[in-house]
Amino acid sequence: MTLKKFLCYCLALSLLVFSLSGCGGSNGFLDNSNNNNQEQQEQNQEQNQNQQDTTQDPEQTQDNTKVQSQDQTQDQQDTTDDTDTDNNTQTEKGTGTQYTATGSDEHAINANDSSQTYTYDNISVTKTGSSSGENSDFYGTNAAVIAQDGATLTITNSKITTNGQYANAVFCYGGSSTTNNGGNSPGGTPPDGNAPGGEPPAKPSQVTRISSTGDGSTVNISDSVITTSSNNSGGIMVTGGGVLNANDLTITTSGGSSAAIRSDRGGGTMTIDGGTYTTSGTGSPAIYCTADISVSGADLESKTAQGVVIEGSNSVTLDQCNLTANHNKLNGQDSSYQGIMIYQSGSGDASEGTGTFTMKDSSIINQHGAIFFVTNTTAIINLSGSTITNNDSDNIFLNAGSAAWGSSGSNGGKVTLTASNQAINGRINIDSSSSLALTLKDSSSLNGAVNNTNSGASISVNIEYGSTWTLTGNSYVTSLTNNGTINKGSYTLYVNGTAY
Repeated sequence: MTLKKFLCYCLALSLLVFSLSGCGGSNGFLDNSNNNNQEQQEQNQEQNQNQQDTTQDPEQTQDNTKVQSQDQTQDQQDTTDDTDTDNNTQTEKGTGTQYTATGSDEHAINANDSSQTYTYDNISVTKTGSSSGENSDFYGTNAAVIAQDGATLTITNSKITTNGQYANAVFCYGGSSTTNNGGNSPGGTPPDGNAPGGEPPAKPSQVTRISSTGDGSTVNISDSVITTSSNNSGGIMVTGGGVLNANDLTITTSGGSSAAIRSDRGGGTMTIDGGTYTTSGTGSPAIYCTADISVSGADLESKTAQGVVIEGSNSVTLDQCNLTANHNKLNGQDSSYQGIMIYQSGSGDASEGTGTFTMKDSSIINQHGAIFFVTNTTAIINLSGSTITNNDSDNIFLNAGSAAWGSSGSNGGKVTLTASNQAINGRINIDSSSSLALTLKDSSSLNGAVNNTNSGASISVNIEYGSTWTLTGNSYVTSLTNNGTINKGSYTLYVNGTAY
């Protein structure tokens, strides 16, 4: 090979190698450009990612907004649920809540919506502010707590205190403004009470009620303490056909005409189980009844008035109760002392008819006067398995006779007295306008004289097998059925004028 050819060959080979290696000249810038392109691509990718992230942020915000919206919706729903609950249940309830009324004819709690259920637990109620007149007695316009217009009110573990004239503590008005025979209607409903616990009842233009059937208004109260300090301020009370159920209450009243268990015009139904009921004011029996009242397992004490007063065609039943009466102050038209009085006042507050007193498995301690007094009405007295103690020295078991009420000559007491497994001690006095139908049965006993003055209009005595009558003085009856035992001793029993 010639030198020329060899040099040409070497040059060509060098160019080939240079070309394949990609080095030198503009190809070096191209490589740098590729690196720049790669960095640009990476930047573009980052921008694209950022844009994508930016695009995703509104979706996340929308999700967050959706969550917040759902939370708000749930809150609104919770609020709606609370409102729905409030439509069915009175909201003012709970532990330690205090209710106060200070004005005249004002309530601390007014349950007056039949569509609601009013429930209160562990509350404190204080009522001041006095009122006057019969609206407070008939309609409870100044009561601390009232149920009316068909409402149901439940109170537990609470304390209720009043200090004002005509400030009854717990009142249930059943809507009827008349007695249960339709007499002597006052002609209207009570005035507005401006009660903070609810709106006052509407007043119809005319009242034509003819019975004491109530509108369903009901009070259920238990395990509570009630104290009233002024006149005409009862502990628990019904009128107009109201219904009241009480369990284990402690009631103390100190004002005049302030029975612990009280009713007035139109009556109603009261069922009391357990508790202690104490009165100390003049004219304040433990129970004043113009209703149907049943009491079981309770202790009742009147320190100044009768233990129980029944007016008109109404009833009291004591079952496993302890009653102590110390009637030592006369009140109003009272002219004698007694532990239990059954009468008709003629005021229109109670319908005319038969008043009924039933006592079983209970005890009575009477400190002053007769055990029973019946005047100007017809009475049924049923006694069974009870202990009756009269600490009065005259030892009169029953007086039936005329007094200040009714028309002279026809205002005596007409009494049906039935003793079953019952011991009776004391004289039975019957005046010329009065009568007695006495039955001793189921091993009962009477130790006393009957109609000793021979003044009674009609006296019948029925002694069933196993029962005994022991005379403590001469006795006069118009009829006698004796299938038991009569111990006359040194006394004479006259039957329709003839010695027996």
